[in-house]
Amino acid sequence: MTRVDRDGHVQLKRVFTTGEVADICKLSQQTVIRCFDSGRLHGYRVPGSRFRRIPREALIQFMKEHNIPLDQLETGKIRVLVVDDDPNIVEMLVDLLERDGRFEVDTALTGFDAGLKTRSFRPDVVVLDYMLPDINGNVVCRTIRSDELLKNVRIIIVSGVVDRDQVQKLLDDGADDFIQKPFIIKDLVNRIAELVHSGPRA
Repeated sequence: MTRVDRDGHVQLKRVFTTGEVADICKLSQQTVIRCFDSGRLHGYRVPGSRFRRIPREALIQFMKEHNIPLDQLETGKIRVLVVDDDPNIVEMLVDLLERDGRFEVDTALTGFDAGLKTRSFRPDVVVLDYMLPDINGNVVCRTIRSDELLKNVRIIIVSGVVDRDQVQKLLDDGADDFIQKPFIIKDLVNRIAELVHSGPRA
């Protein structure tokens, strides 16, 4: 479900009604409403009415959790949040990811900003530098994993750290993968796509 803005750019539909969700998921509207009311499908009620609305990110999460094919939903580009305090690295990654054509990219330079951007941008994948100027990657991982709505966000740590114990601690704190700097950009791009298409986190 898309619309076209006045500049001719295709815009993905961001919020759905329970009827639209029922059509997309091949469920009855009553089933969708029951899932919403029980908290299994996240969304919000329109103030002053009984109408329910489901944001795109919540719908995608629900579909993945229940193994509902995403074919009926135009998911658009893979959303990637790049977190690194080195502007040169950020610029390089943004340029290469956007040039690939499959990705929508946002950036953050600090761990604090990473937490805010993860909630507002709702990325599919966070590419996270381990050493940030305010907090390290472990704290960012734990912050993301503590939010139920962000539980399926994938986290790839990129760092020059090679200590096996530190890498394991990052994985224990919620990272999905670790890629050592310097890295081959093609490997990172492929890993981002693999994580997104592998389904919800265990």
